[in-house]
Amino acid sequence: MINDIKQDANTRMDKSIESFKLALQKIRTGRAHPSLLDHLSVSYYGVDTPLNQAANVSVQDSRTLTVQPFEKNMIQPIEKAIMESDIGITPNTAGNLIRLPLPPLTEERRRDLIKVVGNEAESAKVAIRNIRRDANSTLKDLEKEKEISEDEERRAQDEIQKITDAHVKKVDEMVAEKEKELMEV
Repeated sequence: MINDIKQDANTRMDKSIESFKLALQKIRTGRAHPSLLDHLSVSYYGVDTPLNQAANVSVQDSRTLTVQPFEKNMIQPIEKAIMESDIGITPNTAGNLIRLPLPPLTEERRRDLIKVVGNEAESAKVAIRNIRRDANSTLKDLEKEKEISEDEERRAQDEIQKITDAHVKKVDEMVAEKEKELMEV
């Protein structure tokens, strides 16, 4: 029973880390990366479809992404989706290839992005701590119902704290890596 609680907490914390990783991928660092467009969807014959299922997204050089639609009539909807998105890039179309030149980041913009990374990290840590709190309250309930002893509860809480610390440390490492990436010129 205690192992189930620990396993559940660990799984949920891993999902929080994964969610945080996805949030970090959306923050652009000045280098072109296809994952910048992962969250975009286009209207493909009336159905919202992820961009990577309607076109081939690749890196032309360190500052340029290229989007090549699988069908020529998809150029307009893809351009529209990119223009309406929050990435702030204006597409250049040449034939059936869409180029997305990424402007260089200013020092001020880099600092703003670091603040965004910090906010995302704090949200991830709060989610992890909430999972810890849920697991600990479940353990307390089991102890109140005399299904486990006080010692077992305390040991389990210590183990859950170790799991929590490991996940928070992982978030901190990811933040340090992203900040380093952002400050590279």
